[in-house]
Amino acid sequence: MRLGAVSYLNTKPLVQGLAELLPTDELVFDLPSRLADGLASGAYDIALIPSIEFFQNPAYSIVSDACIGCRGPVLSVKLLCRRPLSEIKTLALDEGSRTSAALVRILLAERYGVRPQLEPLPINARYEDSPADAILLIGDRAIHPTSGAFVEEWDLGDVWNRWAELPFVFAMWVARPGLDPAQLATAATALETARELGLASLPAIAAAEGPRVGLSAADAHGYLRDNLYFYLGRRELAGLELFRQHAVRLGLVPDFGPVVPATAAG
Repeated sequence: MRLGAVSYLNTKPLVQGLAELLPTDELVFDLPSRLADGLASGAYDIALIPSIEFFQNPAYSIVSDACIGCRGPVLSVKLLCRRPLSEIKTLALDEGSRTSAALVRILLAERYGVRPQLEPLPINARYEDSPADAILLIGDRAIHPTSGAFVEEWDLGDVWNRWAELPFVFAMWVARPGLDPAQLATAATALETARELGLASLPAIAAAEGPRVGLSAADAHGYLRDNLYFYLGRRELAGLELFRQHAVRLGLVPDFGPVVPATAAG
């Protein structure tokens, strides 16, 4: 079995001991967008992919109730605005994630009637150098305080939760079609066990991983503990379905019908 996981700090609690729990031929860490491409091409059997990508293939299945979500401010997904939100004409999108790119487009269209021209923000580019009216940042580089002449800043997790009154799901474990049900069951157990091990080890994970992204152990621990939610429960599924409906309305994904999970926590 070939697995793909996200390389950001927010994924570390989901992969604690995973290589031992679920022996694999390959466990690769990469950007969310690249993992989605790998799952679509068959390079991975299971991958932690952006939730927007789950809507692209009706044959995909959610493997477990382990996910990356939020029930309030997420800290690591930000929109930086050089102009008032209603005046945004150009939007630079961090190329690392497609879910956050879809989310910001939905929020701007639904709340302000704004549909800006899109520009790429390469992974290694300095966001301060982008000439766009607004810039979407995700992942580890979005956690740090921003610099530049920005008149407004959105935490997209907070904005969605207040507007939709539901949690938001950024990524979940998804399987390609054709896997044996026994394989899926084994994977689900391993993925959920890894999450529990990770959540029980947050201080150690924060101490080891925080300095690698320029955070103190205390700040990394606070981020993992307070800003993220790792269970795909009923409210998360409701938020996921609402996100799908808005994405369909904006023409970002095809309409294959409501989200039907393989499993769901309470």
